[in-house]
Amino acid sequence: MSKVRKMWRLLILALVCVTASCADDSIKDSSLSVPELVERGRELFHLEDSCVDCHGENAGGGLLAPSLAFGPKPSEIAYQLHTNPDMAEIANILRASRQDLVALSLFVLQLTGTTPESIDVNALQAEIFLGTQPELETQVPRAEIAAETQATMPFSAVLESWQTRAMQGSLKRTYDVELLAEFDPGEPKFTPEAGKTYFYENTGTRGTMNPETGETFAPQAMKIVVGDAVTHEIIAYHELPIELRSSVHATAMSPDGRYVYIVGAKESEGTGPQSPLSPATLLKADALTLQPVKQLQIGGRVHHAQIFQDRYLLVDTFAADPDGLSVFLFDTQSDEIVGGVRDEDLGGRSYTAWTNDQYIFVLMEPIGYGYFAAQKTMRGELKNFPTSWIVKLDPETWEAIQEYPHPGYRADWICFDKESKYMFVPSTGSNNISKINIDTGSIEWVRPTGTGPYACDLNAAGDEVWVADKGEATLMVGSRTITVYDTESGRHLDTLFSAYRADHLLLSPRGNEFWLTSNVEGAIYVFDAYNRKRKDIIHMPNGGDAHGLVWVYYDEARVPKVIRDQGGFHNGINPRNNQPHLH
Repeated sequence: MSKVRKMWRLLILALVCVTASCADDSIKDSSLSVPELVERGRELFHLEDSCVDCHGENAGGGLLAPSLAFGPKPSEIAYQLHTNPDMAEIANILRASRQDLVALSLFVLQLTGTTPESIDVNALQAEIFLGTQPELETQVPRAEIAAETQATMPFSAVLESWQTRAMQGSLKRTYDVELLAEFDPGEPKFTPEAGKTYFYENTGTRGTMNPETGETFAPQAMKIVVGDAVTHEIIAYHELPIELRSSVHATAMSPDGRYVYIVGAKESEGTGPQSPLSPATLLKADALTLQPVKQLQIGGRVHHAQIFQDRYLLVDTFAADPDGLSVFLFDTQSDEIVGGVRDEDLGGRSYTAWTNDQYIFVLMEPIGYGYFAAQKTMRGELKNFPTSWIVKLDPETWEAIQEYPHPGYRADWICFDKESKYMFVPSTGSNNISKINIDTGSIEWVRPTGTGPYACDLNAAGDEVWVADKGEATLMVGSRTITVYDTESGRHLDTLFSAYRADHLLLSPRGNEFWLTSNVEGAIYVFDAYNRKRKDIIHMPNGGDAHGLVWVYYDEARVPKVIRDQGGFHNGINPRNNQPHLH
Protein backbone atom coordinates (compact mmCIF):
# COMPACT_ATOMS: atom_id res chain seq x y z
CA MET A 1 0.00 0.00 0.00
CA SER A 2 1.39 3.41 -0.96
CA LYS A 3 2.29 6.04 1.60
CA VAL A 4 -0.50 8.32 0.31
CA ARG A 5 -3.09 5.57 0.59
CA LYS A 6 -1.97 4.79 4.12
CA MET A 7 -2.30 8.46 4.99
CA TRP A 8 -5.85 8.58 3.62
CA ARG A 9 -6.83 5.40 5.43
CA LEU A 10 -5.39 6.63 8.75
CA LEU A 11 -7.12 9.98 8.41
CA ILE A 12 -10.48 8.39 7.71
CA LEU A 13 -10.15 5.91 10.57
CA ALA A 14 -8.89 8.56 13.00
CA LEU A 15 -11.55 11.18 12.46
CA VAL A 16 -14.22 10.16 14.95
CA CYS A 17 -16.34 13.28 15.01
CA VAL A 18 -17.19 13.98 11.36
CA THR A 19 -20.77 13.75 10.27
CA ALA A 20 -21.69 12.03 7.03
CA SER A 21 -24.87 10.89 5.36
CA CYS A 22 -26.17 9.89 1.98
CA ALA A 23 -28.13 11.98 -0.47
CA ASP A 24 -31.39 11.06 -2.09
CA ASP A 25 -30.33 10.49 -5.67
CA SER A 26 -29.41 6.88 -6.32
CA ILE A 27 -27.22 5.51 -9.06
CA LYS A 28 -29.26 6.47 -12.08
CA ASP A 29 -28.40 3.51 -14.29
CA SER A 30 -26.48 0.71 -12.62
CA SER A 31 -26.59 -1.27 -15.90
CA LEU A 32 -23.96 0.95 -17.52
CA SER A 33 -20.95 -1.04 -18.66
CA VAL A 34 -17.49 -0.50 -17.23
CA PRO A 35 -16.31 1.32 -20.40
CA GLU A 36 -19.33 3.63 -20.25
CA LEU A 37 -18.70 4.41 -16.59
CA VAL A 38 -15.00 4.99 -17.28
CA GLU A 39 -15.88 7.43 -20.06
CA ARG A 40 -18.22 9.27 -17.69
CA GLY A 41 -15.41 9.44 -15.14
CA ARG A 42 -13.03 10.80 -17.75
CA GLU A 43 -15.48 13.60 -18.60
CA LEU A 44 -15.87 14.56 -14.96
CA PHE A 45 -12.13 14.39 -14.27
CA HIS A 46 -11.44 16.78 -17.15
CA LEU A 47 -14.17 19.32 -16.49
CA GLU A 48 -12.92 22.89 -16.47
CA ASP A 49 -11.51 23.81 -13.03
CA SER A 50 -11.96 20.20 -11.93
CA CYS A 51 -9.77 17.27 -10.87
CA VAL A 52 -7.19 17.35 -13.66
CA ASP A 53 -6.02 20.86 -12.79
CA CYS A 54 -4.55 19.72 -9.46
CA HIS A 55 -4.01 15.97 -9.78
CA GLY A 56 -2.62 16.08 -13.33
CA GLU A 57 -3.41 14.24 -16.56
CA ASN A 58 -2.21 10.91 -15.17
CA ALA A 59 -3.52 11.55 -11.60
CA GLY A 60 0.06 11.55 -10.40
CA GLY A 61 -0.42 14.60 -8.21
CA GLY A 62 1.50 17.85 -7.99
CA LEU A 63 2.18 20.77 -5.71
CA LEU A 64 -1.51 21.27 -4.92
CA ALA A 65 -2.81 17.71 -4.64
CA PRO A 66 -1.59 14.19 -3.84
CA SER A 67 -1.16 11.31 -6.25
CA LEU A 68 -4.26 9.17 -6.78
CA ALA A 69 -2.25 6.09 -7.64
CA PHE A 70 -3.76 4.23 -4.69
CA GLY A 71 -7.14 4.29 -6.46
CA PRO A 72 -9.57 6.06 -4.10
CA LYS A 73 -12.92 4.40 -3.51
CA PRO A 74 -16.14 6.31 -4.28
CA SER A 75 -16.67 6.95 -0.56
CA GLU A 76 -13.17 8.36 -0.19
CA ILE A 77 -13.77 10.75 -3.08
CA ALA A 78 -17.10 11.79 -1.55
CA TYR A 79 -15.48 12.27 1.85
CA GLN A 80 -12.90 14.67 0.42
CA LEU A 81 -15.52 16.55 -1.59
CA HIS A 82 -17.72 17.10 1.44
CA THR A 83 -15.25 17.66 4.30
CA ASN A 84 -12.10 19.14 2.78
CA PRO A 85 -12.43 22.92 2.33
CA ASP A 86 -9.86 22.81 -0.47
CA MET A 87 -12.37 20.69 -2.39
CA ALA A 88 -15.46 22.84 -1.74
CA GLU A 89 -15.25 24.68 -5.08
CA ILE A 90 -14.80 21.44 -7.03
CA ALA A 91 -17.67 19.84 -5.10
CA ASN A 92 -19.94 22.62 -6.31
CA ILE A 93 -18.71 22.17 -9.89
CA LEU A 94 -19.12 18.39 -9.97
CA ARG A 95 -22.41 18.05 -8.04
CA ALA A 96 -21.48 14.38 -8.12
CA SER A 97 -24.19 11.72 -7.96
CA ARG A 98 -23.40 8.23 -6.67
CA GLN A 99 -23.00 7.06 -10.25
CA ASP A 100 -20.56 9.91 -10.83
CA LEU A 101 -18.49 8.83 -7.83
CA VAL A 102 -18.31 5.27 -9.12
CA ALA A 103 -17.37 6.58 -12.56
CA LEU A 104 -14.58 8.78 -11.17
CA SER A 105 -13.23 5.91 -9.09
CA LEU A 106 -13.25 3.58 -12.10
CA PHE A 107 -11.56 6.15 -14.33
CA VAL A 108 -8.78 6.79 -11.83
CA LEU A 109 -8.31 3.06 -11.25
CA GLN A 110 -7.80 2.47 -14.96
CA LEU A 111 -5.74 5.62 -15.38
CA THR A 112 -3.33 4.42 -12.74
CA GLY A 113 -2.92 0.91 -14.16
CA THR A 114 -5.72 -1.29 -12.83
CA THR A 115 -7.08 -3.70 -15.44
CA PRO A 116 -10.85 -3.60 -16.13
CA GLU A 117 -11.21 -7.32 -15.46
CA SER A 118 -10.07 -6.90 -11.87
CA ILE A 119 -12.64 -4.23 -10.99
CA ASP A 120 -15.79 -5.26 -9.15
CA VAL A 121 -18.23 -2.50 -10.12
CA ASN A 122 -21.00 -3.90 -7.92
CA ALA A 123 -18.69 -3.77 -4.91
CA LEU A 124 -17.81 -0.15 -5.67
CA GLN A 125 -21.48 0.75 -5.92
CA ALA A 126 -22.35 -1.04 -2.68
CA GLU A 127 -19.43 0.63 -0.90
CA ILE A 128 -20.76 4.18 -1.25
CA PHE A 129 -22.00 5.66 1.99
CA LEU A 130 -20.99 9.30 2.07
CA GLY A 131 -23.24 12.10 0.88
CA THR A 132 -23.58 13.50 -2.59
CA GLN A 133 -25.37 16.58 -3.77
CA PRO A 134 -29.06 16.08 -4.58
CA GLU A 135 -30.43 17.08 -7.95
CA LEU A 136 -30.52 20.88 -8.06
CA GLU A 137 -34.03 21.07 -9.50
CA THR A 138 -35.43 19.41 -6.36
CA GLN A 139 -34.02 22.17 -4.17
CA VAL A 140 -35.64 25.46 -3.27
CA PRO A 141 -33.48 28.11 -4.98
CA ARG A 142 -31.23 29.84 -2.48
CA ALA A 143 -28.50 32.44 -2.65
CA GLU A 144 -25.13 31.47 -1.21
CA ILE A 145 -22.96 34.06 0.49
CA ALA A 146 -19.28 33.75 -0.40
CA ALA A 147 -16.92 32.84 2.44
CA GLU A 148 -14.69 35.79 1.55
CA THR A 149 -17.64 38.18 1.88
CA GLN A 150 -18.73 36.71 5.21
CA ALA A 151 -15.21 37.02 6.58
CA THR A 152 -15.15 40.77 6.00
CA MET A 153 -18.69 41.72 7.02
CA PRO A 154 -19.89 42.18 10.61
CA PHE A 155 -21.95 39.28 11.87
CA SER A 156 -24.98 41.53 12.16
CA ALA A 157 -24.85 41.88 8.37
CA VAL A 158 -24.68 38.10 8.01
CA LEU A 159 -27.85 37.85 10.09
CA GLU A 160 -29.59 40.51 8.04
CA SER A 161 -28.66 38.93 4.70
CA TRP A 162 -29.27 35.32 5.76
CA GLN A 163 -31.19 33.28 3.18
CA THR A 164 -33.05 30.14 4.20
CA ARG A 165 -31.13 26.96 3.43
CA ALA A 166 -33.75 24.32 4.21
CA MET A 167 -36.39 23.22 1.74
CA GLN A 168 -39.97 24.33 2.40
CA GLY A 169 -42.83 22.13 3.55
CA SER A 170 -42.68 18.79 5.28
CA LEU A 171 -39.23 17.21 5.08
CA LYS A 172 -40.36 13.95 6.64
CA ARG A 173 -38.78 10.76 5.37
CA THR A 174 -39.07 7.24 6.67
CA TYR A 175 -36.95 4.14 6.84
CA ASP A 176 -38.03 0.55 7.42
CA VAL A 177 -35.99 -0.94 10.25
CA GLU A 178 -34.85 -4.51 9.60
CA LEU A 179 -34.31 -7.12 12.29
CA LEU A 180 -30.98 -8.76 11.46
CA ALA A 181 -30.54 -11.06 14.44
CA GLU A 182 -31.97 -12.00 17.82
CA PHE A 183 -29.93 -13.20 20.77
CA ASP A 184 -30.45 -14.97 24.06
CA PRO A 185 -30.21 -12.22 26.69
CA GLY A 186 -28.50 -14.52 29.17
CA GLU A 187 -28.49 -14.15 32.94
CA PRO A 188 -28.56 -10.84 34.86
CA LYS A 189 -25.16 -9.37 35.67
CA PHE A 190 -26.56 -7.58 38.72
CA THR A 191 -29.77 -7.24 40.73
CA PRO A 192 -30.82 -3.61 41.19
CA GLU A 193 -31.87 -2.54 44.65
CA ALA A 194 -35.18 -0.79 45.22
CA GLY A 195 -34.87 2.95 45.64
CA LYS A 196 -31.40 3.18 44.09
CA THR A 197 -30.01 4.94 41.04
CA TYR A 198 -27.45 3.48 38.65
CA PHE A 199 -25.42 4.93 35.81
CA TYR A 200 -24.83 3.23 32.46
CA GLU A 201 -21.84 3.79 30.20
CA ASN A 202 -20.97 2.37 26.78
CA THR A 203 -17.30 2.00 25.92
CA GLY A 204 -15.54 1.41 22.61
CA THR A 205 -12.34 -0.35 21.59
CA ARG A 206 -10.07 2.65 21.25
CA GLY A 207 -6.88 2.34 23.27
CA THR A 208 -6.94 4.24 26.56
CA MET A 209 -4.56 5.04 29.40
CA ASN A 210 -4.61 5.73 33.11
CA PRO A 211 -2.38 8.82 33.50
CA GLU A 212 -2.07 8.26 37.24
CA THR A 213 -0.54 4.78 36.91
CA GLY A 214 0.74 4.82 33.35
CA GLU A 215 -1.27 1.67 32.59
CA THR A 216 -2.54 1.37 29.02
CA PHE A 217 -5.39 -0.71 27.60
CA ALA A 218 -6.17 -2.06 24.14
CA PRO A 219 -9.67 -3.53 24.47
CA GLN A 220 -10.85 -5.91 21.79
CA ALA A 221 -14.55 -5.71 22.61
CA MET A 222 -17.11 -3.01 23.35
CA LYS A 223 -18.59 -2.97 26.84
CA ILE A 224 -21.74 -1.94 28.63
CA VAL A 225 -20.88 -0.80 32.15
CA VAL A 226 -23.19 -0.13 35.09
CA GLY A 227 -22.33 1.51 38.40
CA ASP A 228 -23.74 3.02 41.59
CA ALA A 229 -24.64 6.67 40.91
CA VAL A 230 -24.04 7.72 44.53
CA THR A 231 -20.90 5.79 45.52
CA HIS A 232 -19.45 5.87 41.96
CA GLU A 233 -18.51 2.19 42.19
CA ILE A 234 -18.61 -0.08 39.13
CA ILE A 235 -21.10 -2.87 39.83
CA ALA A 236 -21.08 -4.93 36.64
CA TYR A 237 -20.06 -4.91 33.00
CA HIS A 238 -20.30 -7.11 29.96
CA GLU A 239 -17.99 -7.37 26.97
CA LEU A 240 -19.97 -7.77 23.76
CA PRO A 241 -18.94 -10.38 21.16
CA ILE A 242 -15.98 -9.18 19.09
CA GLU A 243 -17.84 -9.82 15.84
CA LEU A 244 -20.33 -7.12 16.86
CA ARG A 245 -17.78 -4.42 17.64
CA SER A 246 -17.85 -1.02 16.02
CA SER A 247 -17.00 2.62 16.73
CA VAL A 248 -18.93 3.85 19.80
CA HIS A 249 -20.04 7.47 20.30
CA ALA A 250 -23.08 7.36 22.58
CA THR A 251 -24.86 5.68 25.45
CA ALA A 252 -28.63 5.55 25.02
CA MET A 253 -31.49 3.78 26.76
CA SER A 254 -35.21 3.30 26.29
CA PRO A 255 -37.24 5.73 28.44
CA ASP A 256 -38.44 2.84 30.62
CA GLY A 257 -34.84 1.90 31.45
CA ARG A 258 -35.19 -1.67 30.21
CA TYR A 259 -32.83 -1.54 27.24
CA VAL A 260 -29.42 -0.11 26.41
CA TYR A 261 -28.53 0.87 22.84
CA ILE A 262 -25.03 0.74 21.39
CA VAL A 263 -23.75 0.91 17.82
CA GLY A 264 -23.00 -2.47 16.27
CA ALA A 265 -20.92 -3.82 13.41
CA LYS A 266 -21.93 -3.26 9.83
CA GLU A 267 -23.68 -6.35 8.57
CA SER A 268 -21.22 -9.03 7.35
CA GLU A 269 -18.21 -6.75 7.75
CA GLY A 270 -16.24 -9.07 10.01
CA THR A 271 -14.30 -8.40 13.20
CA GLY A 272 -11.78 -5.86 11.93
CA PRO A 273 -11.81 -2.20 12.94
CA GLN A 274 -14.53 -0.13 11.29
CA SER A 275 -14.42 3.44 10.17
CA PRO A 276 -16.79 5.69 12.12
CA LEU A 277 -17.75 7.08 8.72
CA SER A 278 -19.34 3.87 7.47
CA PRO A 279 -22.91 2.75 8.12
CA ALA A 280 -23.44 0.35 10.98
CA THR A 281 -26.17 -1.42 12.92
CA LEU A 282 -27.86 -0.82 16.26
CA LEU A 283 -27.61 -3.29 19.13
CA LYS A 284 -30.43 -3.44 21.65
CA ALA A 285 -29.23 -4.91 24.95
CA ASP A 286 -31.00 -5.98 28.13
CA ALA A 287 -30.29 -3.47 30.93
CA LEU A 288 -29.85 -6.23 33.53
CA THR A 289 -27.96 -8.90 31.61
CA LEU A 290 -26.05 -6.21 29.64
CA GLN A 291 -26.14 -8.58 26.67
CA PRO A 292 -27.64 -7.86 23.23
CA VAL A 293 -31.11 -9.13 22.45
CA LYS A 294 -31.44 -7.70 18.92
CA GLN A 295 -29.33 -6.38 16.08
CA LEU A 296 -31.21 -3.85 13.95
CA GLN A 297 -30.53 -2.29 10.57
CA ILE A 298 -31.59 1.34 11.03
CA GLY A 299 -30.03 2.85 7.90
CA GLY A 300 -27.04 4.57 9.48
CA ARG A 301 -24.35 4.71 12.13
CA VAL A 302 -25.57 6.23 15.41
CA HIS A 303 -23.59 9.26 16.48
CA HIS A 304 -25.62 10.65 19.38
CA ALA A 305 -28.97 9.58 20.81
CA GLN A 306 -31.20 10.99 23.52
CA ILE A 307 -34.71 10.54 24.86
CA PHE A 308 -37.41 12.77 23.35
CA GLN A 309 -40.61 13.52 25.29
CA ASP A 310 -40.13 10.33 27.34
CA ARG A 311 -41.39 8.40 24.27
CA TYR A 312 -38.74 8.12 21.58
CA LEU A 313 -35.02 8.29 20.98
CA LEU A 314 -33.81 11.26 18.95
CA VAL A 315 -30.94 9.88 16.86
CA ASP A 316 -28.40 11.57 14.61
CA THR A 317 -26.09 9.56 12.37
CA PHE A 318 -22.46 9.79 11.32
CA ALA A 319 -23.14 8.02 8.05
CA ALA A 320 -26.24 6.67 6.35
CA ASP A 321 -27.13 3.99 3.85
CA PRO A 322 -28.40 5.20 0.44
CA ASP A 323 -31.95 5.42 1.78
CA GLY A 324 -31.03 6.13 5.40
CA LEU A 325 -31.73 9.24 7.46
CA SER A 326 -29.51 11.90 9.03
CA VAL A 327 -31.78 12.64 12.02
CA PHE A 328 -34.79 10.59 13.14
CA LEU A 329 -37.08 9.56 15.98
CA PHE A 330 -36.92 5.90 17.01
CA ASP A 331 -39.74 4.15 18.88
CA THR A 332 -38.14 1.85 21.47
CA GLN A 333 -41.40 -0.04 21.99
CA SER A 334 -41.87 -1.11 18.39
CA ASP A 335 -38.25 -0.77 17.19
CA GLU A 336 -39.47 1.43 14.34
CA ILE A 337 -38.45 4.82 12.97
CA VAL A 338 -41.46 7.13 13.15
CA GLY A 339 -39.96 9.86 10.96
CA GLY A 340 -36.82 11.77 10.15
CA VAL A 341 -34.96 14.03 7.74
CA ARG A 342 -32.00 13.98 5.39
CA ASP A 343 -29.44 16.72 5.82
CA GLU A 344 -29.42 17.70 2.14
CA ASP A 345 -33.06 18.77 2.60
CA LEU A 346 -31.78 21.08 5.32
CA GLY A 347 -29.32 22.71 2.92
CA GLY A 348 -25.97 21.46 4.20
CA ARG A 349 -24.31 18.79 6.34
CA SER A 350 -25.77 17.89 9.72
CA TYR A 351 -23.52 17.05 12.65
CA THR A 352 -25.59 16.49 15.78
CA ALA A 353 -29.24 17.00 16.82
CA TRP A 354 -30.66 18.23 20.13
CA THR A 355 -34.05 18.81 21.71
CA ASN A 356 -35.71 20.93 24.36
CA ASP A 357 -38.44 18.23 24.42
CA GLN A 358 -40.62 20.33 22.13
CA TYR A 359 -38.57 20.96 18.98
CA ILE A 360 -35.57 19.34 17.31
CA PHE A 361 -32.49 21.50 16.71
CA VAL A 362 -29.99 20.28 14.11
CA LEU A 363 -26.45 21.68 13.98
CA MET A 364 -25.50 22.36 10.36
CA GLU A 365 -22.27 23.13 8.54
CA PRO A 366 -21.72 24.18 4.91
CA ILE A 367 -20.73 21.56 2.34
CA GLY A 368 -16.96 21.13 2.25
CA TYR A 369 -16.37 22.67 5.68
CA GLY A 370 -16.35 19.83 8.18
CA TYR A 371 -13.62 18.32 10.32
CA PHE A 372 -10.75 19.16 7.97
CA ALA A 373 -11.87 22.78 7.79
CA ALA A 374 -11.93 22.99 11.59
CA GLN A 375 -8.37 21.64 11.65
CA LYS A 376 -7.18 24.09 9.03
CA THR A 377 -8.83 26.96 10.89
CA MET A 378 -7.10 25.90 14.10
CA ARG A 379 -3.73 25.94 12.33
CA GLY A 380 -4.40 29.27 10.62
CA GLU A 381 -4.43 27.68 7.16
CA LEU A 382 -8.07 28.58 6.50
CA LYS A 383 -9.03 32.20 7.02
CA ASN A 384 -12.52 32.21 5.52
CA PHE A 385 -15.15 29.83 6.87
CA PRO A 386 -18.78 30.13 5.68
CA THR A 387 -21.36 30.61 8.40
CA SER A 388 -22.61 27.59 10.31
CA TRP A 389 -26.24 27.47 11.45
CA ILE A 390 -28.91 25.58 13.36
CA VAL A 391 -32.21 24.35 11.93
CA LYS A 392 -35.28 24.16 14.20
CA LEU A 393 -37.65 21.35 13.22
CA ASP A 394 -41.24 20.79 14.26
CA PRO A 395 -41.45 17.02 14.94
CA GLU A 396 -45.19 17.03 14.30
CA THR A 397 -44.97 18.37 10.75
CA TRP A 398 -41.24 17.84 10.09
CA GLU A 399 -41.02 21.36 8.73
CA ALA A 400 -38.00 23.61 9.20
CA ILE A 401 -39.56 26.54 11.04
CA GLN A 402 -36.50 28.63 11.91
CA GLU A 403 -32.77 28.91 11.20
CA TYR A 404 -30.07 30.34 13.45
CA PRO A 405 -26.79 31.43 11.84
CA HIS A 406 -24.17 31.81 14.56
CA PRO A 407 -20.58 33.12 14.86
CA GLY A 408 -18.89 29.77 15.38
CA TYR A 409 -17.31 27.13 13.15
CA ARG A 410 -18.44 23.51 13.39
CA ALA A 411 -20.69 23.66 16.43
CA ASP A 412 -21.15 20.28 18.10
CA TRP A 413 -23.46 20.62 21.13
CA ILE A 414 -26.49 22.57 22.37
CA CYS A 415 -27.55 23.07 25.97
CA PHE A 416 -30.74 24.90 26.92
CA ASP A 417 -31.76 27.00 29.92
CA LYS A 418 -34.73 25.71 31.93
CA GLU A 419 -37.27 27.99 30.22
CA SER A 420 -35.92 27.15 26.74
CA LYS A 421 -35.47 30.86 26.14
CA TYR A 422 -31.79 30.54 25.28
CA MET A 423 -29.48 27.94 23.84
CA PHE A 424 -25.72 27.76 24.39
CA VAL A 425 -23.66 26.50 21.45
CA PRO A 426 -19.94 25.56 21.68
CA SER A 427 -18.04 25.58 18.38
CA THR A 428 -14.99 23.40 17.85
CA GLY A 429 -13.37 25.18 14.90
CA SER A 430 -13.49 28.65 16.44
CA ASN A 431 -12.95 27.82 20.14
CA ASN A 432 -15.95 29.79 21.34
CA ILE A 433 -19.44 29.47 22.80
CA SER A 434 -22.48 31.51 21.75
CA LYS A 435 -25.63 32.34 23.70
CA ILE A 436 -28.58 32.55 21.29
CA ASN A 437 -32.13 33.78 21.89
CA ILE A 438 -34.34 30.95 20.61
CA ASP A 439 -37.31 33.19 19.75
CA THR A 440 -35.46 35.97 17.94
CA GLY A 441 -32.22 34.27 16.88
CA SER A 442 -30.22 37.18 18.28
CA ILE A 443 -26.72 36.49 19.56
CA GLU A 444 -26.66 37.55 23.22
CA TRP A 445 -22.93 37.04 23.68
CA VAL A 446 -19.95 35.09 22.32
CA ARG A 447 -17.01 34.08 24.50
CA PRO A 448 -13.70 32.26 23.88
CA THR A 449 -13.32 28.79 25.39
CA GLY A 450 -10.47 26.35 25.80
CA THR A 451 -9.23 24.38 22.80
CA GLY A 452 -11.76 22.47 20.69
CA PRO A 453 -14.85 22.74 22.94
CA TYR A 454 -17.38 19.94 22.74
CA ALA A 455 -20.12 19.44 25.35
CA CYS A 456 -21.79 22.00 27.59
CA ASP A 457 -24.34 21.98 30.40
CA LEU A 458 -25.90 24.35 32.93
CA ASN A 459 -25.82 23.95 36.69
CA ALA A 460 -28.98 23.45 38.77
CA ALA A 461 -29.35 27.16 39.52
CA GLY A 462 -29.01 27.94 35.82
CA ASP A 463 -26.51 30.74 36.43
CA GLU A 464 -23.42 28.84 35.21
CA VAL A 465 -22.67 27.08 31.93
CA TRP A 466 -19.81 24.55 31.94
CA VAL A 467 -17.96 23.72 28.73
CA ALA A 468 -15.81 20.63 28.11
CA ASP A 469 -12.66 21.71 26.26
CA LYS A 470 -12.04 18.48 24.37
CA GLY A 471 -9.32 19.54 21.95
CA GLU A 472 -11.53 18.42 19.06
CA ALA A 473 -10.00 18.82 15.57
CA THR A 474 -6.56 19.68 16.94
CA LEU A 475 -4.76 16.38 16.17
CA MET A 476 -3.52 16.50 19.75
CA VAL A 477 -4.14 14.04 22.56
CA GLY A 478 -6.73 16.50 23.78
CA SER A 479 -7.32 19.55 25.89
CA ARG A 480 -7.60 19.08 29.66
CA THR A 481 -9.86 21.85 30.88
CA ILE A 482 -13.44 22.82 31.63
CA THR A 483 -14.36 26.50 31.35
CA VAL A 484 -17.20 27.98 33.38
CA TYR A 485 -19.18 31.12 32.47
CA ASP A 486 -21.92 33.24 33.95
CA THR A 487 -24.98 32.48 31.81
CA GLU A 488 -26.39 36.01 32.04
CA SER A 489 -23.31 38.07 31.20
CA GLY A 490 -20.95 35.50 29.72
CA ARG A 491 -18.32 36.51 32.28
CA HIS A 492 -15.59 33.90 32.75
CA LEU A 493 -15.85 32.36 36.21
CA ASP A 494 -13.34 29.53 36.30
CA THR A 495 -11.10 27.15 34.38
CA LEU A 496 -10.89 23.64 35.81
CA PHE A 497 -8.16 21.10 35.17
CA SER A 498 -9.85 17.93 33.94
CA ALA A 499 -9.36 14.89 31.72
CA TYR A 500 -7.57 14.23 28.47
CA ARG A 501 -10.07 14.65 25.62
CA ALA A 502 -12.96 15.79 27.79
CA ASP A 503 -16.02 14.76 25.82
CA HIS A 504 -19.57 14.47 27.19
CA LEU A 505 -20.45 16.67 30.19
CA LEU A 506 -23.70 16.25 32.15
CA LEU A 507 -25.21 17.58 35.36
CA SER A 508 -26.27 14.70 37.63
CA PRO A 509 -29.94 14.10 38.51
CA ARG A 510 -29.31 15.31 42.06
CA GLY A 511 -27.93 18.57 40.68
CA ASN A 512 -24.86 18.37 42.89
CA GLU A 513 -22.30 16.97 40.44
CA PHE A 514 -21.03 17.36 36.90
CA TRP A 515 -19.94 14.11 35.24
CA LEU A 516 -17.44 14.22 32.38
CA THR A 517 -16.40 11.32 30.13
CA SER A 518 -12.85 11.03 28.85
CA ASN A 519 -12.11 9.30 25.53
CA VAL A 520 -8.36 9.00 26.08
CA GLU A 521 -8.41 7.92 29.71
CA GLY A 522 -11.43 5.60 29.50
CA ALA A 523 -12.84 7.22 32.63
CA ILE A 524 -15.54 9.44 34.08
CA TYR A 525 -14.48 12.54 36.03
CA VAL A 526 -16.87 13.73 38.74
CA PHE A 527 -16.85 17.37 39.88
CA ASP A 528 -18.66 19.08 42.73
CA ALA A 529 -21.14 21.41 41.02
CA TYR A 530 -20.96 23.93 43.86
CA ASN A 531 -17.27 24.36 44.69
CA ARG A 532 -16.04 23.13 41.24
CA LYS A 533 -13.56 20.69 42.82
CA ARG A 534 -12.89 17.24 41.42
CA LYS A 535 -14.50 14.58 43.60
CA ASP A 536 -13.70 11.30 41.89
CA ILE A 537 -12.45 9.46 38.81
CA ILE A 538 -14.37 6.35 37.74
CA HIS A 539 -12.15 4.14 35.57
CA MET A 540 -13.81 1.82 33.07
CA PRO A 541 -12.88 -1.85 33.66
CA ASN A 542 -10.14 -2.95 31.23
CA GLY A 543 -10.20 0.46 29.56
CA GLY A 544 -12.14 1.57 26.49
CA ASP A 545 -13.24 5.02 25.31
CA ALA A 546 -16.26 6.26 27.24
CA HIS A 547 -19.11 8.12 25.51
CA GLY A 548 -22.36 9.44 26.94
CA LEU A 549 -24.09 8.74 30.24
CA VAL A 550 -27.51 7.58 31.40
CA TRP A 551 -28.93 7.46 34.93
CA VAL A 552 -31.68 4.93 35.76
CA TYR A 553 -33.75 4.92 38.95
CA TYR A 554 -35.36 1.75 40.31
CA ASP A 555 -38.39 2.57 42.46
CA GLU A 556 -39.60 0.69 45.53
CA ALA A 557 -41.12 -1.97 43.28
CA ARG A 558 -37.81 -2.12 41.39
CA VAL A 559 -39.44 -0.72 38.26
CA PRO A 560 -36.82 1.24 36.29
CA LYS A 561 -37.07 4.59 34.52
CA VAL A 562 -34.47 6.84 32.94
CA ILE A 563 -34.15 10.12 34.84
CA ARG A 564 -31.16 11.63 32.99
CA ASP A 565 -29.40 11.11 29.68
CA GLN A 566 -27.44 13.15 27.17
CA GLY A 567 -30.48 15.17 26.14
CA GLY A 568 -31.76 16.20 29.55
CA PHE A 569 -33.79 15.14 32.58
CA HIS A 570 -36.77 12.81 32.33
CA ASN A 571 -39.75 11.24 34.06
CA GLY A 572 -40.47 14.11 36.44
CA ILE A 573 -36.89 14.78 37.54
CA ASN A 574 -35.21 18.14 36.90
CA PRO A 575 -33.02 19.83 39.52
CA ARG A 576 -33.29 23.10 37.56
CA ASN A 577 -37.03 23.13 38.30
CA ASN A 578 -36.53 22.33 42.00
CA GLN A 579 -37.22 18.66 41.25
CA PRO A 580 -33.88 17.08 42.13
CA HIS A 581 -33.50 13.35 42.39
CA LEU A 582 -32.48 12.73 46.01
CA HIS A 583 -31.63 9.01 45.92
